[in-house]
Amino acid sequence: MNRARFRFHEELNDFLPRRKRHTTIVHPFDWRASIKDMIESLGVPHSEIEAILVHDQPVGFDHIVADGDDVIVFPRFEDALHTDGSALPVESRLRPPIPPKPRFVLDIHLGRLAAYLRMLGFDSVWRNDIHDEELAQVAHDERRVLLTRDVGCLKRSPVIYGYFVRSTNPKKRIAEVMDRFNLAEQVELFKHCMKCNGLVKRVDKTAVMDRLTHETADHFDEFHLCLSCERIYWKGSHYQRMQKLIAELLPAM
Repeated sequence: MNRARFRFHEELNDFLPRRKRHTTIVHPFDWRASIKDMIESLGVPHSEIEAILVHDQPVGFDHIVADGDDVIVFPRFEDALHTDGSALPVESRLRPPIPPKPRFVLDIHLGRLAAYLRMLGFDSVWRNDIHDEELAQVAHDERRVLLTRDVGCLKRSPVIYGYFVRSTNPKKRIAEVMDRFNLAEQVELFKHCMKCNGLVKRVDKTAVMDRLTHETADHFDEFHLCLSCERIYWKGSHYQRMQKLIAELLPAM
């Protein structure tokens, strides 16, 4: 029986059984497999990995695991080092860097998180009827980060960038994602429609007057319009609630 040794760094341990976390895993095998497939068989999705070392040398996902391989897996390229402390060559990175202001696509269970991300100015695709295959394809074709609570979805081959959302609390989820992708400096409040993700721009009151109630028209003069679904926004009670929510979210980051 062949054997390979695996060690996973940092948050990649979240995908492992408790008894296998933060330790070296001796994995027996008697089949030919790429390192990507073997790592995913242990529970860790490829879309959360940026560097792999075998015998202290960087390899790609297509590396065929051999008997005696000593494998170290890193979630972030910046943290991946040779055993002597030297940095890896940039070409050994397994995927291009995530853009400073990433775009997202979210699974059907993360609708509240999608609305929060849109409110804070981040392009976030979400539909309540989107299936896993389409999620993976949208993530690939549009170079979006896939946010999901489904590890299996992160293992789909087309996915380049992916993140498993750990928290089950909606407010903690947005803080988690903001922290993971360093988004605090990228916030642009109310840039995207919370309903459909379209861009929102300020419009003259006269452009939407025929769609306003008399009460709204009498008390408000500043209006914004979604360029996609044509939803109208103004600084009513809903705006005050969103401002309160934003005040709760941003200090946490």
